[in-house]
Amino acid sequence: MLEDKLIGFIGSGSMAAAMVRGLIQSNTAKPQNILVTGKPDSERVTKLVELWGVARSTNREVADRADVIIIAVKPKDVASVMEEIGFLLQANQLVISVAAGIPTAFIEGFCSNKVQVIRSMPNTSSTVLASATAVCKGKYAGPDAEDLAVELFASVGMVQRVNEEKLDVITGLSGSGPAYVYLMIEALGTAGVQLGLDEDMALALATQTVFGAAKMLLETGENPSTLRQAVSSPGGTTLAGLKALAAHGFNDALREGVKAATNRAREMGLEYTGLGGGAQCG
Repeated sequence: MLEDKLIGFIGSGSMAAAMVRGLIQSNTAKPQNILVTGKPDSERVTKLVELWGVARSTNREVADRADVIIIAVKPKDVASVMEEIGFLLQANQLVISVAAGIPTAFIEGFCSNKVQVIRSMPNTSSTVLASATAVCKGKYAGPDAEDLAVELFASVGMVQRVNEEKLDVITGLSGSGPAYVYLMIEALGTAGVQLGLDEDMALALATQTVFGAAKMLLETGENPSTLRQAVSSPGGTTLAGLKALAAHGFNDALREGVKAATNRAREMGLEYTGLGGGAQCG
């Protein structure tokens, strides 16, 4: 359904860049069918044009011409973008927001017509076609609009359809999650160096270990608890390491990280729209 659609990105930051690369590398969209906006002298847009052959555009041109409009600006900038383009949008267009914390109702409120709006939360692993993305429908978005959004994000990873009240939690878990994993890999590598390994070797081993563990989960379908227990022999090295992690609050730290990111998404919803997504996590 997407191959003949004109796709316009309003914004050219890391998420837009990741999705542009993913869409083209997966052959889901042709470069000539992708428009990207930014400031007239934006180096980010220039880089995307040079790397991928997409076209530089303006917000109003995207709103006027594109079949699918992806709002890929910072949450604080969504209102100004919608003030500029809301009156141009038509009911047969699809607007997809990747802005954390911004409800579909807020975007719909700027539109003169009953525009189909999808709210989504991908992550930057879209760059390597490995994003974890969730999508939800707005008031006027029908099944076809949701299917189109799922097709778009499926081209850059896996997709879950959810109700909107779950989007902030997903933002805290998988939207921000890659940074938690990068931090863990850094910590594993640092530990290896401190215990005598070469820095490059330690980082390579840590990275491959995380990759292999994730692949094991995906390909076997096993519960992570089952796999963890399978490698934790009584009196062995793994169990000793797990006990030390527990003693230093590893699980609690991760839970608090997800909770803090979720609460921040909800705060941004209130801060930038007045339409927050719900109470904070306790």
